[in-house]
Amino acid sequence: MSTQQAFQTEALTTMARACRKAARGPARATTAQKNRMLRDLADRLEAETEAILAANQRDLDAAPGYGLSAAMVDRLRLDAKRIKSIADAVRQVATLPDPVGAISDLRPQANGIQVGKMRIPLGVICMIYESRPNVTIDAAVLALKAGNGIIQRGGKEAFHSNHALAAQIGHALEAHGFEAAAVSLVPTTDRAAMNHLLTLEEEIDLVIPRGGEGLIRFVSRTSRIPVIKHYKGVCHLYVDADADLDQAVALLINGKTQRPGVCNALESLLVHADIADAFLPRALEALAEKGVEVRGCPRTQAFSDQVLAATDDDYHAEYLDLIIAVKVVDSYDAALDHIETYGSNHSEVICSQNRRTTERFLRDVDASAVLVNASSRFNDGGQLGLGCEIGISTTKLHAYGPMGLVSLTTEKFVVLGDGHTRD
Repeated sequence: MSTQQAFQTEALTTMARACRKAARGPARATTAQKNRMLRDLADRLEAETEAILAANQRDLDAAPGYGLSAAMVDRLRLDAKRIKSIADAVRQVATLPDPVGAISDLRPQANGIQVGKMRIPLGVICMIYESRPNVTIDAAVLALKAGNGIIQRGGKEAFHSNHALAAQIGHALEAHGFEAAAVSLVPTTDRAAMNHLLTLEEEIDLVIPRGGEGLIRFVSRTSRIPVIKHYKGVCHLYVDADADLDQAVALLINGKTQRPGVCNALESLLVHADIADAFLPRALEALAEKGVEVRGCPRTQAFSDQVLAATDDDYHAEYLDLIIAVKVVDSYDAALDHIETYGSNHSEVICSQNRRTTERFLRDVDASAVLVNASSRFNDGGQLGLGCEIGISTTKLHAYGPMGLVSLTTEKFVVLGDGHTRD
C-alpha cells in the first residue's frame, strides 16, 4: 500500500467513526427537532438553486468525457423544477410519522410482564450510488429522520453536484445543533476508497448500492457488511385478453416513454394472443410515434416490418432507453412463466378488467410492486407515500420495494415489569 493509499484509508476510517458518533444526535433527537432541521434544509436548497445548478453544469459539461448514455445524462441533470421537487420531497418526509421509538404489539404475558417491540435506528448506512445527485438529498433526509448517520459515496459524474447538495445538508445540521458528520460525503471517487469502506463492519451497519448492475454485483461480492441489493428493473406490462385497450396503450406509453432511463420504466410488453390483432397495431403505432424501437417475437413482427427480431438477451435486458421487447403469449400462465423467467422482481403490471385474473396476478407474481391497471412508474417512494426513497430493494431481507423511513429502522424487544423475577 502506498503512503497516499494509507492516508486515504485512515481518513475514511476516521470519517466513519465520526459519522457513528455524530449519529447519536438524530438517534436521540425528538421528532420536532428533526423535522425543523429538514424544513430548514428544504428552504436552503431552494435558496441556493443557482449555486447548485452551477455545480451541476460542471458535471454536465464533463459528461461526454465519461461516455454517459442519454439516460445517464438525464439522471444527472438538475434544473430549478427538479430542485424544487427535491425540496418538496424533504418537506414531505418532515410530515411523515416518525417510526423511531414507536412501540408495537405490547402484550401482557402469563408471568405478568409486558413484552413489545420498539422501532430503533439501524445505525450508520453507507450509500454507494451513481449519476443521480438527488440521491444525496433523498438518502440523507430519510436516514436522518429515521435516526441514522449516513456515509455517501457518489460517482465521479456527479461529483460537483453532490458536494453542492451535501454542503446544504451540513449547514442545516449545524444550524439545528447536530454534527455535520452525521451525513458524510466521501471526498474522492477513487474506487479504492469504496473498497475500504466495505471493510468497515465495526463502523457501518448496512450498505445500499444504487446504480448499474455491475456496481451492485461488485459491492455484493466485496462487502463485509450486509448489503441491500437492487440489481435492475426488467419491468413487464401484461395486456390480458380482457384488457381495456385504450387503457393498455396509455399504460404502455407512460411506462416506457415518460422517463425511459429509470428503473421502473417498462422494458417488456406481453400481449395475450386473443387480443393481439386488435391491440398490437395500435400499440406499435403509438410506440413508433414516440420513437421507440421494438424488438419482438415472430408473431409481433407479423404486424409491422419495423419490428426487429427479439433474442433471448432482449427479454433479459434493462434497456434504460427507448427500446422495448414484445412477445405474444397464448395464456395467462404463459405470461406468468415469462415474467418468472425474465423478470427482476422489480415492477410488474397487468392490464385487465377481469377481477379474478387481476387477483391471481397480485397473488402469483413475485415483485417488489405488482400493479393493476396502473403505470409501472408508480413504483417510487414519493408516489407510494414514502416522501422519497433511499432505493428500491429487489431482495427480501430486510426490505422489499421502495425503502422509506420504516425500512431504515429495525426492532428491539422491550420488556416492562414491576420487580418481576424469573422462577
